[in-house]
Amino acid sequence: MTAVDGTPIVFVHGTRFSAGQWSPQLAALRGEFPVAAADLPGHGSRSAEAWSLKAAVEVIGGAVESLGCGPALVVGHSLGGYASLEFARLRPERLRGLVLAGASASTRGAWAVPYRWVAGLVPRLPADRLARWNDRLLRRLYPAEVVEATLRGGYAFHTLPAAWGEVLGRFDTGAMRHVAAPVLLLNGERDRVFRSGEAQFARAHPHARVELVPRAGHLANFDDPDAFSDAVRRFARQLGNRA
Repeated sequence: MTAVDGTPIVFVHGTRFSAGQWSPQLAALRGEFPVAAADLPGHGSRSAEAWSLKAAVEVIGGAVESLGCGPALVVGHSLGGYASLEFARLRPERLRGLVLAGASASTRGAWAVPYRWVAGLVPRLPADRLARWNDRLLRRLYPAEVVEATLRGGYAFHTLPAAWGEVLGRFDTGAMRHVAAPVLLLNGERDRVFRSGEAQFARAHPHARVELVPRAGHLANFDDPDAFSDAVRRFARQLGNRA
Protein backbone atom coordinates (compact mmCIF):
# COMPACT_ATOMS: atom_id res chain seq x y z
CA MET A 1 0.00 0.00 0.00
CA THR A 2 1.25 3.49 -0.84
CA ALA A 3 0.44 6.74 0.99
CA VAL A 4 -1.99 7.59 -1.81
CA ASP A 5 -3.99 4.43 -1.01
CA GLY A 6 -4.07 4.86 2.76
CA THR A 7 -6.68 6.51 4.94
CA PRO A 8 -6.09 10.29 4.98
CA ILE A 9 -5.28 11.59 8.46
CA VAL A 10 -5.59 15.14 9.81
CA PHE A 11 -4.00 16.02 13.16
CA VAL A 12 -5.38 18.82 15.37
CA HIS A 13 -3.17 20.13 18.20
CA GLY A 14 -3.97 20.98 21.81
CA THR A 15 -4.04 24.12 23.94
CA ARG A 16 -1.34 26.74 23.27
CA PHE A 17 0.57 24.55 20.79
CA SER A 18 0.63 24.45 16.99
CA ALA A 19 0.70 21.90 14.19
CA GLY A 20 4.33 21.30 15.21
CA GLN A 21 3.00 19.14 18.06
CA TRP A 22 2.49 16.38 15.52
CA SER A 23 5.92 16.28 13.88
CA PRO A 24 6.74 12.80 15.31
CA GLN A 25 3.46 11.38 14.03
CA LEU A 26 3.73 13.02 10.60
CA ALA A 27 7.21 11.57 10.17
CA ALA A 28 6.10 8.11 11.30
CA LEU A 29 2.94 7.88 9.20
CA ARG A 30 3.46 9.83 5.99
CA GLY A 31 4.97 6.84 4.21
CA GLU A 32 1.68 4.93 4.46
CA PHE A 33 -1.02 7.61 4.68
CA PRO A 34 -1.73 11.07 3.30
CA VAL A 35 -1.25 13.24 6.41
CA ALA A 36 -1.68 16.89 7.40
CA ALA A 37 -1.59 18.91 10.62
CA ALA A 38 -3.56 22.12 11.00
CA ASP A 39 -2.89 25.27 13.02
CA LEU A 40 -6.11 26.19 14.82
CA PRO A 41 -7.27 29.84 14.76
CA GLY A 42 -5.14 31.95 17.09
CA HIS A 43 -2.30 29.40 17.04
CA GLY A 44 0.93 28.98 15.09
CA SER A 45 0.71 30.42 11.59
CA ARG A 46 -2.84 31.60 12.39
CA SER A 47 -1.79 33.46 15.53
CA ALA A 48 -3.43 36.70 14.37
CA GLU A 49 -6.80 35.06 13.69
CA ALA A 50 -9.58 35.17 16.26
CA TRP A 51 -10.48 31.91 17.94
CA SER A 52 -13.92 30.36 17.59
CA LEU A 53 -15.13 26.79 17.35
CA LYS A 54 -16.84 27.68 14.09
CA ALA A 55 -13.53 28.91 12.66
CA ALA A 56 -11.76 25.82 14.04
CA VAL A 57 -14.22 23.58 12.18
CA GLU A 58 -13.46 25.46 8.98
CA VAL A 59 -9.72 25.01 9.51
CA ILE A 60 -10.10 21.28 10.10
CA GLY A 61 -12.32 21.02 7.03
CA GLY A 62 -9.74 22.88 4.97
CA ALA A 63 -7.03 20.45 6.10
CA VAL A 64 -9.21 17.49 5.09
CA GLU A 65 -9.85 19.05 1.70
CA SER A 66 -6.15 19.81 1.22
CA LEU A 67 -5.37 16.10 1.15
CA GLY A 68 -7.79 15.58 -1.74
CA CYS A 69 -8.66 12.04 -0.62
CA GLY A 70 -12.22 12.36 0.62
CA PRO A 71 -13.31 11.92 4.24
CA ALA A 72 -10.43 11.71 6.72
CA LEU A 73 -9.50 10.26 10.05
CA VAL A 74 -9.24 13.28 12.36
CA VAL A 75 -6.92 13.01 15.38
CA GLY A 76 -7.53 15.72 17.97
CA HIS A 77 -5.62 16.27 21.20
CA SER A 78 -7.19 18.06 24.19
CA LEU A 79 -8.54 21.38 22.85
CA GLY A 80 -8.12 19.94 19.36
CA GLY A 81 -10.13 16.91 20.42
CA TYR A 82 -13.09 19.01 21.46
CA ALA A 83 -12.81 21.04 18.25
CA SER A 84 -12.78 17.73 16.37
CA LEU A 85 -15.98 16.70 18.15
CA GLU A 86 -17.56 19.89 16.85
CA PHE A 87 -16.25 19.08 13.37
CA ALA A 88 -17.84 15.63 13.63
CA ARG A 89 -21.17 17.23 14.49
CA LEU A 90 -21.12 19.86 11.75
CA ARG A 91 -19.26 18.07 8.95
CA PRO A 92 -20.05 14.35 9.34
CA GLU A 93 -19.69 13.73 5.62
CA ARG A 94 -15.98 14.69 5.82
CA LEU A 95 -15.16 12.32 8.70
CA ARG A 96 -14.03 8.70 8.24
CA GLY A 97 -12.97 8.20 11.86
CA LEU A 98 -12.15 10.15 15.00
CA VAL A 99 -9.32 9.79 17.51
CA LEU A 100 -9.88 11.70 20.74
CA ALA A 101 -6.58 11.99 22.61
CA GLY A 102 -6.77 13.53 26.07
CA ALA A 103 -10.31 14.72 25.36
CA SER A 104 -12.60 12.25 27.09
CA ALA A 105 -13.60 14.37 30.07
CA SER A 106 -16.78 16.39 30.35
CA THR A 107 -16.11 20.12 30.24
CA ARG A 108 -19.26 20.84 32.24
CA GLY A 109 -19.78 21.27 35.96
CA ALA A 110 -17.26 21.54 38.80
CA TRP A 111 -14.49 19.98 36.68
CA ALA A 112 -14.29 23.22 34.70
CA VAL A 113 -13.82 25.58 37.67
CA PRO A 114 -9.99 25.45 37.96
CA TYR A 115 -9.65 25.75 34.19
CA ARG A 116 -11.76 28.90 34.19
CA TRP A 117 -9.49 30.27 36.91
CA VAL A 118 -6.35 29.50 34.86
CA ALA A 119 -7.93 31.02 31.75
CA GLY A 120 -8.47 34.24 33.68
CA LEU A 121 -4.97 34.23 35.14
CA VAL A 122 -2.91 33.61 31.98
CA PRO A 123 -3.54 37.02 30.32
CA ARG A 124 -2.12 38.72 33.43
CA LEU A 125 1.26 36.99 33.04
CA PRO A 126 3.96 38.15 30.58
CA ALA A 127 3.76 35.98 27.46
CA ASP A 128 7.55 35.92 27.05
CA ARG A 129 7.97 34.56 30.57
CA LEU A 130 5.36 31.87 29.93
CA ALA A 131 7.10 30.96 26.67
CA ARG A 132 10.49 30.62 28.36
CA TRP A 133 8.97 28.44 31.09
CA ASN A 134 7.29 26.21 28.50
CA ASP A 135 10.49 25.94 26.47
CA ARG A 136 12.47 24.87 29.52
CA LEU A 137 9.83 22.37 30.58
CA LEU A 138 9.54 20.71 27.18
CA ARG A 139 13.32 20.55 26.71
CA ARG A 140 13.74 19.00 30.14
CA LEU A 141 11.05 16.36 29.63
CA TYR A 142 11.47 15.35 25.98
CA PRO A 143 14.16 14.75 23.34
CA ALA A 144 14.83 17.65 20.97
CA GLU A 145 13.61 15.72 17.94
CA VAL A 146 10.20 15.26 19.60
CA VAL A 147 9.54 18.88 20.61
CA GLU A 148 11.68 21.08 18.36
CA ALA A 149 8.87 21.76 15.88
CA THR A 150 6.57 22.68 18.77
CA LEU A 151 9.15 25.11 20.14
CA ARG A 152 9.50 26.73 16.70
CA GLY A 153 5.73 27.05 16.38
CA GLY A 154 5.50 29.16 19.53
CA TYR A 155 2.65 29.37 22.02
CA ALA A 156 -0.83 30.83 21.84
CA PHE A 157 -1.34 32.04 25.39
CA HIS A 158 -3.33 35.02 24.14
CA THR A 159 -5.93 32.66 22.66
CA LEU A 160 -6.39 30.51 25.74
CA PRO A 161 -9.15 32.57 27.43
CA ALA A 162 -11.33 32.61 24.32
CA ALA A 163 -10.69 28.96 23.45
CA TRP A 164 -11.31 27.59 26.93
CA GLY A 165 -14.15 30.03 27.45
CA GLU A 166 -16.00 28.49 24.51
CA VAL A 167 -15.14 24.85 25.20
CA LEU A 168 -15.76 24.84 28.96
CA GLY A 169 -19.39 24.09 29.71
CA ARG A 170 -20.07 22.82 26.19
CA PHE A 171 -18.99 19.18 25.85
CA ASP A 172 -20.04 16.01 27.61
CA THR A 173 -20.86 12.46 26.57
CA GLY A 174 -23.85 13.76 24.61
CA ALA A 175 -21.41 15.04 21.99
CA MET A 176 -20.59 11.45 21.10
CA ARG A 177 -24.11 10.95 19.75
CA HIS A 178 -23.30 13.35 16.93
CA VAL A 179 -20.30 11.31 15.73
CA ALA A 180 -21.32 9.05 12.88
CA ALA A 181 -17.85 7.54 12.35
CA PRO A 182 -15.91 5.02 14.47
CA VAL A 183 -14.06 6.50 17.46
CA LEU A 184 -10.82 5.65 19.23
CA LEU A 185 -10.30 7.16 22.69
CA LEU A 186 -6.49 7.22 22.83
CA ASN A 187 -5.29 8.38 26.23
CA GLY A 188 -2.12 8.38 28.25
CA GLU A 189 -2.43 5.80 31.03
CA ARG A 190 -1.52 8.44 33.63
CA ASP A 191 -3.74 11.22 32.28
CA ARG A 192 -6.22 10.88 35.12
CA VAL A 193 -7.94 14.23 34.58
CA PHE A 194 -8.76 13.80 30.91
CA ARG A 195 -9.56 10.12 31.36
CA SER A 196 -12.20 10.98 33.95
CA GLY A 197 -15.08 10.44 31.51
CA GLU A 198 -13.36 7.80 29.40
CA ALA A 199 -15.74 4.92 30.13
CA GLN A 200 -18.82 7.11 29.78
CA PHE A 201 -17.61 8.59 26.48
CA ALA A 202 -16.95 5.09 25.15
CA ARG A 203 -20.38 3.80 26.20
CA ALA A 204 -22.07 6.78 24.55
CA HIS A 205 -21.00 5.63 21.06
CA PRO A 206 -21.80 2.27 19.44
CA HIS A 207 -18.44 2.04 17.66
CA ALA A 208 -15.99 3.47 20.20
CA ARG A 209 -13.12 1.77 21.96
CA VAL A 210 -10.42 2.81 24.41
CA GLU A 211 -6.67 2.34 24.02
CA LEU A 212 -4.08 3.53 26.52
CA VAL A 213 -0.48 4.55 25.95
CA PRO A 214 1.35 2.89 28.86
CA ARG A 215 3.04 5.17 31.41
CA ALA A 216 2.12 8.26 29.37
CA GLY A 217 0.43 11.41 30.62
CA HIS A 218 -1.66 14.08 28.93
CA LEU A 219 0.96 14.64 26.21
CA ALA A 220 0.97 10.98 25.23
CA ASN A 221 2.21 11.68 21.71
CA PHE A 222 5.34 13.23 23.29
CA ASP A 223 5.71 10.71 26.12
CA ASP A 224 5.78 7.75 23.73
CA PRO A 225 5.66 8.92 20.09
CA ASP A 226 6.07 5.43 18.67
CA ALA A 227 3.26 3.87 20.70
CA PHE A 228 0.95 6.78 19.91
CA SER A 229 1.74 6.61 16.19
CA ASP A 230 1.28 2.82 16.17
CA ALA A 231 -2.19 3.16 17.72
CA VAL A 232 -3.22 5.71 15.10
CA ARG A 233 -1.74 3.50 12.36
CA ARG A 234 -3.74 0.44 13.46
CA PHE A 235 -6.97 2.42 13.66
CA ALA A 236 -6.39 3.99 10.23
CA ARG A 237 -5.76 0.55 8.71
CA GLN A 238 -8.98 -0.75 10.23
CA LEU A 239 -10.88 2.16 8.71
CA GLY A 240 -9.25 1.46 5.34
CA ASN A 241 -10.23 -2.20 5.51
CA ARG A 242 -13.78 -1.27 6.47
CA ALA A 243 -14.02 1.15 3.52
